[in-house]
Amino acid sequence: VQLVESGGGSVQAGGSLRLACRVSGFTFSYYTNYCMAWFRQTPGKEREKVASININSGRTYYADSVRDRFAIARDNAENTVSLQMNSLKPEDTAMYYCAAAAGLCPPDFHRLDFLVWGQGTQVTVSS
Repeated sequence: VQLVESGGGSVQAGGSLRLACRVSGFTFSYYTNYCMAWFRQTPGKEREKVASININSGRTYYADSVRDRFAIARDNAENTVSLQMNSLKPEDTAMYYCAAAAGLCPPDFHRLDFLVWGQGTQVTVSS
């Protein structure tokens, strides 16, 4: 399984960005038993969860800090997972990583649940 992120960049506070994660190695469908997630990390801090989605059902989970501002979605036709980020804040500045795990997403998902990671894409929000 390989994951390739794109879509990072710089934006002012209150703006929006959309990240994408292209997945190769398995095909998205109603029967795909995989969990896809986004995490983020700043220097000196632990990688923290942002959002996750079950590929088969579309069920989503969010960190409290991004709930109602970010939206994770899957596109079965493109085999991609996206993260729409609205109302961005300076504290959202981080390297964002896509991750994959076999099975359903744990409701309280954690970085240790995931073995496959992308290379990351930088998001910078200025005040």
